[in-house]
Parts: sequence; structure tokens; C-alpha cells
Amino acid sequence: MSGAGISAESGLKTFRDSDGLWNNHRVEDVATPEAWRSNPKLVLDFYNHRRSELDVAVPNLAHIALADLEARYEVTVITQNVDDLHERGGSSQVLHLHGKLTQVRGEFSVDEVIEIGTKPIQLGDVNALGEQLRPNIVWFGEEVPLIMTAAHKCAQADVLLVIGTSLNVYPAAGLMDEVSDSCQIYLVDPKAEEISTNRKIRVYKEKAGTAVPALVRKLMRLPFNELH
Repeated sequence: MSGAGISAESGLKTFRDSDGLWNNHRVEDVATPEAWRSNPKLVLDFYNHRRSELDVAVPNLAHIALADLEARYEVTVITQNVDDLHERGGSSQVLHLHGKLTQVRGEFSVDEVIEIGTKPIQLGDVNALGEQLRPNIVWFGEEVPLIMTAAHKCAQADVLLVIGTSLNVYPAAGLMDEVSDSCQIYLVDPKAEEISTNRKIRVYKEKAGTAVPALVRKLMRLPFNELH
């Protein structure tokens, strides 16, 4: 399960940082259904800018290391990030809880997603039904369609890696509670705080690009019955 911290190492700013991407915009002005209704051009411009940044970003060592795990294990990446760096890093099973920057959809056609890559979209760009295109992003105040799928995957997990997330954004943060008692949990975040839980969690207060490759090498060496 990954959050903004893993993307930050690829040069994509996080809105929680002091110099973060969202500093010049209030969340309410660019990432809510109300913002879309009141000023769709501002919202489109905001996400066009984010796509332009994604156009030059590249996967880092953490993304690549997670893909390497697929050589031995069944791996599902559940990410809160809207970039496509996990896919470009080689991961084949990625659930984007909050949508993807590289996709758009009609205002009212939730299930008809269009891949556009990093191209900008403008007012007047419409789908086949004549609906204005909007980012395929789950905005604040909208339901998270894939949350139950993610919860099911977590319930099946033997090992859960939690990478680069503050565990403050719900419902995604609650996914850690869905894993079984036997699941081994690893938390990788240089800003990790103590977590109030009875679960055994191994914490690595390091950047993902350093800690994740080392952790993956460790997991690849261990016999499966020693992962717990």
C-alpha cells in the first residue's frame, strides 16, 4: 500500500509538504465536486499541470523493487497516488484508490474511462455522449469505488508493506485493519510516527528508495514460512 512519499522521490510534490503542490490552491478550489461545478476551467488547468509534471517523472528504485517481488510472490499494489509510476516501474497489478491522472471520463459516465496519457484537456472536450471530460480522480467528498476490492486484497495478504503514507487519509488508512492477525506488516516512511495498535509492525524510518529495495531483497531470500 503506497502513498505520496514514494512518488515524492520521483520529483512529484505532495500536498502535505510545506512546499507542496497544492500550496497555491485550496483543496476546496481544485479537488472537490463543488470546485468542478463552480470553476471547471481552474480544475482542468490544475490537473493539466499535474500531468505535465508526470510527463517528466520516472519510477524510482522503490517502484522497481516492488515490481521485482512479482518474480516470487503474487503482489497487488494498492496506491493512493494518481500517477502511473508503479505501472511504469513494472508492477502488473495496481489498484488506484483515488483514480489516475492519465485517465478522464465524462461528467456523468463514471464507468467509461478514457486513457489520454499526459495530454491536457480543455473546456469543450467531450466524450461520445457529449459530456464534458473531467479527470478520473476521486475528489474529496466522493466515494472511493475500489475500497472494497482493496479491503478484500488486504484480508488475503500474508505480508503488507505500507510505504510513504501518513495513514491519515480515510478510508485508505483503515485498510491496515483488514489484514489477518498472522499478516506481517512493514511500515516505510521517514516521518513515521508511533502507531497505537496491538499489531506487530516493523517500522523503517527511511526513504522508500533506500528502504524498499533492501526490504524486498530480504523478503526474496526468506523461506515463505519465515515471513510471519
